[in-house]
Amino acid sequence: MIWWGKIGKWFNQIVNIASGGRLSDEEWDEIEALLIQADFGVELVSEIMDALRDALKVQADVKSALKEVMLSEFMPDDSRKLNTAAGRLKVLFLGVNGTGKTTTVAKMANYFKGVGRSVLLVAADTFRAAAIEQLVEWSNRLSVPVIRQMPGSDAGAVVYDGVASFKARNYDVMLIDTAGRMHTKHNLMEEVGKINKILTNQLPDVPQENLLVVDSTIGQNSYNQARLFRDKIGLTGIVLTKMDGTSKGGVILRIEKELGVPVKFIGTGEKLEDLEEFSPSRFVDRILG
Repeated sequence: MIWWGKIGKWFNQIVNIASGGRLSDEEWDEIEALLIQADFGVELVSEIMDALRDALKVQADVKSALKEVMLSEFMPDDSRKLNTAAGRLKVLFLGVNGTGKTTTVAKMANYFKGVGRSVLLVAADTFRAAAIEQLVEWSNRLSVPVIRQMPGSDAGAVVYDGVASFKARNYDVMLIDTAGRMHTKHNLMEEVGKINKILTNQLPDVPQENLLVVDSTIGQNSYNQARLFRDKIGLTGIVLTKMDGTSKGGVILRIEKELGVPVKFIGTGEKLEDLEEFSPSRFVDRILG
């Protein structure tokens, strides 16, 4: 996993030349520029820089001070845990096309299988035949069942079938792939509302996660997508994908700080195993080398 390497190298160049917590005006400017390049967002960068100046009044180590400041901006660790307290869970995956949503569903299935949970996949992206085929292929590789219908079928009907199977066979986890959609597509937003209603009515006692899958390489557009989906549908968390070679990871902090939506997982590659629970401490350690 190399997604943090570029930023970490830059930060090391700065903090290693700092002496006794004393930074020149040029070094302050460089740190600010790097944070902006890493997509922390201008307002958040300003807040971080002010807090760093205050922190360096009472301690000398720039790297330690910056780490403390950055960690203080994240949501609490317990907010990013999946709601599995009841022993069962249903997860609705949302997002626009091209974010790696269907692959993320497969990675999550592999994750739950690894901790001994029985998993059911639901191919509710009926707009793309390729999405159904892809999820079927993943189900074969993972040896987990998948509920599907023909392309063009009603997505709500597919989910209803999935719920029936989930109940009848008493699966632990149901993972539901949905069609890529933008907030401007009224019919698709209505469709996901219908799906959500089916899940709520049919499985009221099973906790539900609404996870938005966003592409880290598009930087601040990830933030914009998260804001729009949160406002239109409601989100319980973010899965940030394609964190295997980008320097734009700072958007993670902005999403949490400004939207109040925790990043729960990050995808760091194309393999099934390339999904990890998000840890702010690990994230900051990687950025700062």
